Amino acid sequence: MNWIPIESSAQISQIKDRSHHVPCLIFKHSTTCPISSMAKFRLEGSWDFDPSAIEVYFLDLLSYRPISNQIAEEFQVHHESPQIIFIDKGEVELDASHLDISVDEVKSVFKAA
Repeated sequence: MNWIPIESSAQISQIKDRSHHVPCLIFKHSTTCPISSMAKFRLEGSWDFDPSAIEVYFLDLLSYRPISNQIAEEFQVHHESPQIIFIDKGEVELDASHLDISVDEVKSVFKAA
């Protein structure tokens, strides 16, 4: 997986714009949470998408909590940790958290994207 780090609030509108060209996935990760670490490990271990087919973004929640709040507001999703948000054509197609985070979940909406 080629994580693209989210480190500025400007990236959120860029991700939304970019999703009109290629689907985008945001993974919100708490670096001190074992469930979040497990979700990240499961994604990375099962990820088999072509790197040009989907862009994957990584947000360190502890370092960038205001950006996490901005993501929740911009995409009208409830803040969770860990959380994945799949965006296609500017719209949220999947919002999953905790043990619901899986590559199969992403594939279920990616096929329709």
